[in-house]
Amino acid sequence: MAKIQTPQPVRGTQDIFGEDQERFQHVVETFEFVRRLYGFKGVQMPVFEPTAVFARSLGETTDVVSKEMYSFEDRGGDSLTLRPEFTAGISRAFLTNGWQQHAPMKLSTHGPLFRYERPQKGRYRQFHQLDAEIIGAGEAAADVELLCFADQLLNELGISDGVTLQLNTLGDAESRDAWRDALVDHFRAHKADLSKDSQDRLERNPLRILDSKERQDRPIADSAPEIDAYLSDEAQEFFAQVTEGLDACGVAWTRNSRLVRGLDYYRHTAFEFVTDRLGAQGTVLAGGRYDGLIESLGGPATPAVGWAAGIERLGMLLDDVAPEPLELAVVPMGDAATTKALSVANELRNFDFSSEIFGSGKFKKRMARSNQAGALAAIIIGEDELASGKVQFKNLATGEQSELTMDEVIEQARELQLAKVFDDADSNSERLDSAIEALGDLD
Repeated sequence: MAKIQTPQPVRGTQDIFGEDQERFQHVVETFEFVRRLYGFKGVQMPVFEPTAVFARSLGETTDVVSKEMYSFEDRGGDSLTLRPEFTAGISRAFLTNGWQQHAPMKLSTHGPLFRYERPQKGRYRQFHQLDAEIIGAGEAAADVELLCFADQLLNELGISDGVTLQLNTLGDAESRDAWRDALVDHFRAHKADLSKDSQDRLERNPLRILDSKERQDRPIADSAPEIDAYLSDEAQEFFAQVTEGLDACGVAWTRNSRLVRGLDYYRHTAFEFVTDRLGAQGTVLAGGRYDGLIESLGGPATPAVGWAAGIERLGMLLDDVAPEPLELAVVPMGDAATTKALSVANELRNFDFSSEIFGSGKFKKRMARSNQAGALAAIIIGEDELASGKVQFKNLATGEQSELTMDEVIEQARELQLAKVFDDADSNSERLDSAIEALGDLD
């Protein structure tokens, strides 16, 4: 009989486990914590949408639409696409669900996205992003709030060192159109010296030439006209309000006048948080204002601003992330004790203690595995304990052991749990002091 060949994973996908999963989960949980601080409501979006959602929002001629989308025809003959990004789907939902009545809306989500591109460090064909959007707010304060959200997220994750916020303005529609015309004139005068990709972009997406990585393009891009010469008074005032707001909130930024977004619906603020700790692919979070997007999907003119960040890439920047330690280990000795252990573990979980049964192997190895799992205590059940209706409760830090009823176990476990909270607070005393100081300021 021929040996069955085990299917291999699809190129550009990953099985996330162990330390990688701990990093992934830590990023998501931190994001959920910070988005609540800012009043962002969670939303879940379909993994696939009508292809038109992305073709219209990303532009028919962009690389994502023409080369990178996973599109297919369903049995009904409709063209569907696995989502390559979140913003277009959220904008579609804003229109089709009648969410305009709730504007301005602050929305956040996270999950898998799909793009057919060359897999590389921190970039996969199925990847995961965090996403935050403010829809229906046209004032600069919305841009500032989103950037503060992003900055606090990076600080909460402990990865802000070496990460720089680069900021630019694309101006209003009038300013952007004038700048685009000047760029086209400039690049056409040097067309023969541009790379093939940039020559192609000149006809369909000329702003993208400004951030070309091709060596032959750099002198031409570096000498191109800058946006500041074409900004209207209103656009200058908007950008000033954004930078003043960031300064007031203590968010450090640097101007990058070459930072662009290629699609016409982008307006005003464009930004990226970048680092040199991930090699050439240095952007960890990026976004901008897209006041024309919802209109391109058939809706009314609606201001909006948002950002996205790769979960895997943020996870790569984290220091070691320790797995959440187990609180209580249940160690039964014998078949009857194993049945009792199921009941004991279930009761502990009902009192919100994480618990696990260590029911196989020699007793010494079970206790060693309990220690390795970081358990605060082990609850040992043998024949004597079954007869007495009590259990052995062993403090794994001190080695102290006593025979207790389940009510006493709950009481002892709660004391250990509280002691650990205070130990953790002591190890983070500097953060605790700053929190107390902040509370004092409120008084």
